[in-house]
This record gives sequence, C-alpha cells and structure tokens, in this order.
Amino acid sequence: MNEQVKKDILKLVEESRDVIVCSVTENGYPNAKSMFKAKQEGLKTFWFSTNVSAARTGQWLKKPNACIYFLDSENIHGLMLTGQMKVYMDNETKQAFWKPGDERYYPLGPTDPDYCMLKFTATEGNYWGQQKYLFNVDSVEE
Repeated sequence: MNEQVKKDILKLVEESRDVIVCSVTENGYPNAKSMFKAKQEGLKTFWFSTNVSAARTGQWLKKPNACIYFLDSENIHGLMLTGQMKVYMDNETKQAFWKPGDERYYPLGPTDPDYCMLKFTATEGNYWGQQKYLFNVDSVEE
C-alpha cells in the first residue's frame, strides 16, 4: 500500500461523522446501525456513546467481535475495519466523554445508568478506492 492510499484512508475516516457499527447476535447474525464518532485515535481506536439498554451493547458484552464501516458514496470509497468492541460503564470514562447536548440522549447526565461508552479497537482493514486493499491496521499506523 502506497502513501497516497494511506492518506486517502485516513482522510475518509477523519471526514466521516457517521459510522456504520456492527455487532453479532447470539445466533451469529450481523446487526448494523449508524453511530456518531465521539473520538478517533488514528486508525486503531474509535469511541462511541450509546445506551446500556441498546441491543448491540448487550451483544458486545457477550461477544466483542465487531466491525465499523466508513463510506464516501460520492467518490465510491469505503473502509471496513474489524476488531473488538469494549463497553465502558464506569463514571470516570463517561465523564471524560460527556459534552453539552448529550442530555438529549441521557437525561440524567453523565452518571445516567443507561449511558455508556464503546471503545472499538481495529486489527484489520479492507479499503476500496480505485482498487481493493486488505491490511493489518498496525501497518498503516506506522
């Protein structure tokens, strides 16, 4: 993978507000939903906020396998990252990510028991730009 492709991948991720996030049901079926990125750390770590009561939160608590997908439909570029999702329900993590306006989703504030943070750690990627690139995330992070 050349440097321009790496730049294209990082640009797609950085410019994407919405991310398709996928979990796996107990029966092995994929579940997908769109979420906002709360924070991104390179191409390896992504944070999202959600409800503890959400179906996917329960699925990740049981089986952390996950993928996230970024799409630039105008230029027909897409990136799928596979990895693990960890659920954080501790007040310290929730406070660290809390921002004004979040009370719309979590009315009891940053200590709302139905508010949690998700941390996705990517291991592998599949990018389609002008051609397909399968890669280990660590190789792009270097």
